[in-house]
Amino acid sequence: MTFSKASCSSILRLYLIIVSCIAFQCNADHNHTSTLVIDASDGSGRPIPNTLFGIFFEEINHAGTGGLWAELVNNRGFEAGGTKVPSNIDPWTIVGTESSIVVQTELNSCFERNKVALRIDVLCDYCSSDGVGISNPGFWGMNIVEGRKYKVVLFVRSIGPLNMKVSFRKAAGGQILASSNIKGSALEVSKWKRMETTLVAHASSSNSVLTLTTTQKGKIWLDQISAMPLDTFKGHGFRSDLVDMIVQLKPAFLRFPGGCFIEGHRLKNAFRWKDSVGPWEQRPGHFGDVWNYWTDNGFGYFEGLQLAEDIGARPVWVFNNGISHTDEVDTRVIAPFVQEALDGIEFARGTSTSKWGSLRASMGHPQPFDLKYVGVGNEDCEKLNYHGNYLAFYYAIRQAYPDIQIISNCDASVRPLAHPADLYDYHTYPNDARHMFSNAHVFDKTPRHGPKAFVSEYALVGDNQARHGTLLGAVSEAGFLIGLETNSDHVVMASYAPLFVNANDRKWNPDAIVFNSNGAYGTPSYWVQYMFRESNGATFLNSQLQTTDPNSVVASAILLQNPQNKKTYLKIKITPQQSQLQSSGNEMNVIIPPISLTVLDMFR
Repeated sequence: MTFSKASCSSILRLYLIIVSCIAFQCNADHNHTSTLVIDASDGSGRPIPNTLFGIFFEEINHAGTGGLWAELVNNRGFEAGGTKVPSNIDPWTIVGTESSIVVQTELNSCFERNKVALRIDVLCDYCSSDGVGISNPGFWGMNIVEGRKYKVVLFVRSIGPLNMKVSFRKAAGGQILASSNIKGSALEVSKWKRMETTLVAHASSSNSVLTLTTTQKGKIWLDQISAMPLDTFKGHGFRSDLVDMIVQLKPAFLRFPGGCFIEGHRLKNAFRWKDSVGPWEQRPGHFGDVWNYWTDNGFGYFEGLQLAEDIGARPVWVFNNGISHTDEVDTRVIAPFVQEALDGIEFARGTSTSKWGSLRASMGHPQPFDLKYVGVGNEDCEKLNYHGNYLAFYYAIRQAYPDIQIISNCDASVRPLAHPADLYDYHTYPNDARHMFSNAHVFDKTPRHGPKAFVSEYALVGDNQARHGTLLGAVSEAGFLIGLETNSDHVVMASYAPLFVNANDRKWNPDAIVFNSNGAYGTPSYWVQYMFRESNGATFLNSQLQTTDPNSVVASAILLQNPQNKKTYLKIKITPQQSQLQSSGNEMNVIIPPISLTVLDMFR
């Protein structure tokens, strides 16, 4: 690469020496020189939208339940087995023998929206010193760390006095890591009572269980058992290490909660926001039949809005529009779904005295959330009733909230939309790296009038090239993102998908962040997003890439100011090495390695 700066103007000329088809093959016989000419003169660039790169959170791969939401107990309300009792209580198991304890579910909870509770009959007159009871392994093992505190909350009633030991134990061997006793007189627990205790761990294990045991003969009913670490992100219930990885990306927005999750395979199993707000113990939860697991809805609509606020991102709320993967609501009777969406916006933005705003306030957030983007459905454009349903939502929301940006599912990158919208949703999941890379040019010829583009889901997928996350896949995505920067006069938002995967439940591969109970790491795709984290709000510089192989190399250049030292940087991306060149002189030569994203930072 050759760098020169003329004394009378700020025109940068760079010659890139690159292996041919850089992103896809290494053929030393096909080296070629490409020239990137950048105009960095004052006033020559255009602003990149400060919303360009964000994140998309979906309840998939146990991303929230058993992941970002720090709740340790799996199936805390015994609802996952359904309401036909006695029901399955997996993954709960009994502690003790069948001759000493019998457990079964009953419909006698104190909560109207989740009536299942667990009845425990303790049969032993002289129980063992360890007691009998129930045990929960969490989500593939609870991570208990020495010195940390955990709050355990449960709802209980009993015939007779209560003396129950609450413990974290190693799954293998049963060593106690932390324990406390919950006691109540016969009168106190004759009716349902909320009880809580704080456990302080004196040892560590990443494969632990929660046990509730007693040595007293009698009958006990339990419901809504929660165990949460006290060191969550900003005290709001999010797993700190996972949020920290999100924050490192500096996302401009958070799209949530789906994705297919909000549609459901059947409409009866779609995510409905009203079932996910209010006190956690009163939320009924639901079975997500697209990704096939139960969620207690601990991470609900409120939590999505709270997370966006906590990380400094704009919330983008996607709601069901009366359409699932297999059934639809006719437009003539879509009004209740429209009202549900309007109520959801009021929950986020209404005053603390409004019907739904007051519920938000009761949850600890009296001030409105800054909700200005909503998505009407997910990947539903070709469905029979989508256009009619969409218009019903669009006109109702536009009338009530004229400042909200409304996102259509229909692609307008090639032909105009047949309905009004502020943005249109564009998804791309190619399984060939060449295709992903060439998508850098997909918006080059898109008309600049009409709604802007929101690339809300993109990734290279497939078992051949992408697998669980590869450098090849990430570099092809980097080429695509450079194309989005280049076309950021039309593309105003973009996010990778999926964001999270629990290593024990890979419903979808690859993903940006892989985690288990006690650790997490970023795949190459995560680190590519990290390389683009400074682009939001930067200045895109006009440039020309002169190359004999435009399908193998793309490049972009931006100017940005470091908020700490106020210095202006020229950042050049060529599609993980990074070099800061403070005194480059008039020329520099850099050989770009194959299958790489190279970022050059220079002081202007």
